[in-house]
Amino acid sequence: MTGHIMNQSNFLRFFILLALATLYGGSVRAGQPATMWQDRAAIRTTAESYLRATVPGQHEGRTEIRLGQLDPRLRLKACQSPLESFMPSGSRMIGNTTVGVRCPDPGGWSIYVSARIDVFGQVLVARQPVARGSMARASDFERAERNLADLPYGYYTDPATVEGMIARRPISTASVVTPQMLQAPRLIRRGDQVVIVARSGKLTIRSSGKALADGRSGDTVRVEAAGSRRIVDGIVVSRGVVKVTL
Repeated sequence: MTGHIMNQSNFLRFFILLALATLYGGSVRAGQPATMWQDRAAIRTTAESYLRATVPGQHEGRTEIRLGQLDPRLRLKACQSPLESFMPSGSRMIGNTTVGVRCPDPGGWSIYVSARIDVFGQVLVARQPVARGSMARASDFERAERNLADLPYGYYTDPATVEGMIARRPISTASVVTPQMLQAPRLIRRGDQVVIVARSGKLTIRSSGKALADGRSGDTVRVEAAGSRRIVDGIVVSRGVVKVTL
């Protein structure tokens, strides 16, 4: 009778051990597939670390970096080597962009993570309204911090560079001044009498002529030489002066 009880006790102990082994063994097997997939957080961390190390050297001023979320359904084989980051061809270091992350293992993979890079710098803004057609003065503008990522069409940083330019459109107070808003003044108008400066090596010849078109600094205009009435192309270098290369 005692032996029968002992056998039951041994059987019960064996059953409990078997159940525990099955339970823990099953837990390990259930956890194994998770180790086969690359951790998405590691991908984002790699991309962000790369941008934070690279972006400040590309711009002056304060920068802010935000990464997009990866698809939660993403399944990539776990990389055994350290992940690498790179900038895909055509990607920018400002505004909406993309950064690549790759696994260098044999048969590895590459993935692209969306990102937003905001760069804040000092640019010229209008201190007061500037009317269309009026000549800009340095005192019309001041510097203010703006997000350069929102200024894809350019901006100015030095008031001296806009001094004397003409407003092509009305500029309202606090507006960022872009190259599309201003233009160089006309230094020559069609029909003006001009000085033609012709150069050939060290030889310089000055003569008079008539402008056949309007021109701003750096523009190429046609002029008619006085006397010979020869028509030549020249570059406007200052008010009433055109340079011709012989």
